[in-house]
Amino acid sequence: MLMPRQKTPNLSLPTLGGGTFDLSTDGAERYTLVTFYRGLHCPICANYLKELERLTPEFAERGVKTIAISSDGKDRTEEMAAKIDAKNLRFAYDLPLSVAKEWGLYISTSRGKTSIGIEEPALFSEPGVFLVTPEQTLYYASVQTMPFVRPVFKEMIGALDFVIANDYPGRGEYTGEV
Repeated sequence: MLMPRQKTPNLSLPTLGGGTFDLSTDGAERYTLVTFYRGLHCPICANYLKELERLTPEFAERGVKTIAISSDGKDRTEEMAAKIDAKNLRFAYDLPLSVAKEWGLYISTSRGKTSIGIEEPALFSEPGVFLVTPEQTLYYASVQTMPFVRPVFKEMIGALDFVIANDYPGRGEYTGEV
């Protein structure tokens, strides 16, 4: 289980447009917002990522870099980026499912074609949203077992304003006896 204020697993993946995303050297002023999505087959993911694309400049104003990551290969990731008309949001691909599990993501099996007629991969991760500090420690995490009911990015921006103004620490760090 990932713990707030503790180092996250390493994350280094190829990105659209060339290059590599490496969480340990991402260079965000305050946080990197890592958004794991299910893949091209997920219509809910497309809508969710459209909102993140729209709000990425607002996150950037607060010193937060954004990236969307899935286990899809390059071709399917390019399709997703085109589908949401990505101009600001970075995309990484080829997430190994073993790394997804290190991040605490749930893994699902294929149920065939989705409602939009796209075949699900044999195995893929369910969504997760993480804020990671420049020191690569966990600040915030939300992990889902289903594609539904995800953190609202607009609310996260408001929360970040409070966090920044009040130097609010990551919570949930206690590991002692209860």
